[in-house]
Amino acid sequence: EEFRVEISGTTVTITCPFQEDIRWQPPNPHHEKREYLLKDHDSSPFNLSCMSGAKTHKMYLRARVCTNCEELDALAVTGIITADLLITFGVLILVYYFSKDRKGRGSAGAGSRPRRQKMQRPPPVPNPDYEPIRKGQREVYAGLESRGF
Repeated sequence: EEFRVEISGTTVTITCPFQEDIRWQPPNPHHEKREYLLKDHDSSPFNLSCMSGAKTHKMYLRARVCTNCEELDALAVTGIITADLLITFGVLILVYYFSKDRKGRGSAGAGSRPRRQKMQRPPPVPNPDYEPIRKGQREVYAGLESRGF
C-alpha cells in the first residue's frame, strides 16, 4: 500500500492507497476523494497525509515540475536511441570503407616517387672501423689506449 504520484506539467496528482472514507491533511481543495490534486505546483517540498478510520499514511513530496516540459513515452525514447545508434554505426562504416581505399594509393604531389614493392634488403656492409673484436685479433686493437678526459 503506497501512494501513487503522477506529474504532468505543473499538475501533481496523488492517489491515496485507502479505498473508502478518506480524509486528507491538509484538506483536499478539490472534490475527488481518493486523489489529491496540486495545480500549478511550484516544486516546493510538501507534507501530505491521508487517513481512513484509524489508519494513516504520510508522505513527504518533493516533486520537480516545469511548464515547458514534454512527456515522452518509453517507445519514443527507445526509437530515438536506436536511430542515433544506427546513424552512428552507418557513419563509422562509411568512414572505414573510404579510408580503406585511400591507404594503397600514393599521392601525386611534386617530389613524390612511385612506391615499389617491399623487398628484402641485404644486410649493410660492415664498417671496418667498428668491427667487433674476434678471438685472435686483439693485436689489431692493442695500440688503442683509452684517453682520459
